[in-house]
Amino acid sequence: MGCMKCCFALQALTIALAWSLTTPLLAGGAPLPVGADAPRLTVTIESGETVDLGELYARGPALIYFYPRSFTGGCTAQACNIRDNFDSIRAAGITVLGVSRDTVATQARFREAESLPFSLVADEDGSLGKAFGVEQHTESAYRRQSFLVANGKVVWRDLAAQPGSQSADALTALAAQQAEN
Repeated sequence: MGCMKCCFALQALTIALAWSLTTPLLAGGAPLPVGADAPRLTVTIESGETVDLGELYARGPALIYFYPRSFTGGCTAQACNIRDNFDSIRAAGITVLGVSRDTVATQARFREAESLPFSLVADEDGSLGKAFGVEQHTESAYRRQSFLVANGKVVWRDLAAQPGSQSADALTALAAQQAEN
């Protein structure tokens, strides 16, 4: 009987260890806190060109928003909310990058279909999401989370970004950040 208890304990320990090793891969780690240095990676956008995020941050504030999948209802609503308010976003000096695990080709089709005036990152390997600590629904779909970067630092984050208010939320956050400085 004692041996049976040891086998069950060992089995439970093995399952717990396996879970702890795989969970961070799906979760992407903890989301970057406000005040953290923003990741300075080189990413691929829908055109196949690369963008150096360090250079992007040097040009002014950047809204980096993560979404599950192109062409889905909530993701389309979020992108179109930003598109429809893009004049205000541009006037505030914000550069926008949408990020999903979709391919370059899918991101290109999505940008064209929705007439998006900003670039979409094809984060196929998940490196940008991991660097920001963005959680995932599955191994290939991010949770909807947004980060506003100014002067190379995360100045605001929304870990449950709302598709219908994404642009207003980011503009309000930037105004509050600028009022503090």
